[in-house]
Parts: sequence; structure tokens; C-alpha cells
Amino acid sequence: MKKLIIFAFLGLSTLAFSQNVKKAAIVVPAEQAKLESQKKAAEEKAKLPKPYDPKADAQADINKLVAQAKKEGKNIMIQAGGNWCIWCLRFNNFVQTTPELKELAEKNYVYYHLNYSPENKNEKVFAQYGNPGEKFGYPVFIILDKDGKMIKAQQSDVLEEGKGYSKEKVKEFFTTWAPKKG
Repeated sequence: MKKLIIFAFLGLSTLAFSQNVKKAAIVVPAEQAKLESQKKAAEEKAKLPKPYDPKADAQADINKLVAQAKKEGKNIMIQAGGNWCIWCLRFNNFVQTTPELKELAEKNYVYYHLNYSPENKNEKVFAQYGNPGEKFGYPVFIILDKDGKMIKAQQSDVLEEGKGYSKEKVKEFFTTWAPKKG
């Protein structure tokens, strides 16, 4: 009887151990893939321009942009986010390196990168626009008319395509919220 109990115990132990090994074997590749993905994102982030300035006086900058927008008959495009945000950096780079989008932005908007980071959350500035980053995440776009009145807060995920952004969707977004001329 003792031998039967010992064999049963060993059999069950082996079965239990093999189940744990299978789980561990599944977890390791998943963790490895996650680490690889994080490494690739960090490498990409290191190469992209960093347009956000945590030390900037955002309210003073926006006040200057309103004066400039009035003078030039443009709207104000505020891209809110931070240098920590890969999607923020991707969007900036996408617009800057896509001639058609860069031209649309320069023609219709004065553009500003509003920083949100642990160093400077710009809470008062974000509060006056209803804290869209809390609702949509980052980047988030805040469009002001030439008088500084908010006319749109837009989440960025609807402009995404794969690991980047859709040229057609961004073009439509820029065109839709451009100032009405005429």
C-alpha cells in the first residue's frame, strides 16, 4: 500500500510539475516579445525629434500664438503630449516628413507642442480646455480659432494606421479644422 501511495504521489507531482513547466514555457516567449517590443520602441524614440519643452511657459506661448494667428488668419493647432510618448513623437515626425501634411499645417495653423510630463503637467492650461488628455490620452489635439477659442479636441487614435498614422486621415483632420477662408 505504501508503494502505491508513493507511486501515486510521484505521478501526481510529475503531472503538476509538467503543467508548471508548460506555463513557464508560454510566459517566457511572451515576456521576451514584450521586452523586444519595448527595446524597439526605445530605439525608435531615441531617433525622433523631441518637440516638447517642459520648461516652457505654455500660457505665455499660447497667448503669443493667438496674436500671431489673428495677424495671419490661421487657427492654432496644439499637439499635447510629451517627449516620453512614442505616439506623440511619431505624429510630429510624420507631419514634418510628409510634405503635403507639413504644407497643410503651415498654411492653416500656428502649431504648438503643449508639454504634459512629470516635470510639468501644465494643469492650468489643460484645465481651460477641459483636460482632454485625461479623456483621450496622448497625443491629443486642441484646435483653437484665431481668437483663442477652443473649437475641437481630438483624440489621435482615430488617425492611426498600423504602427503609425494614416496620411489620408490626418489630411482630412487638418483640412476639416482649417480656418474658413473667403
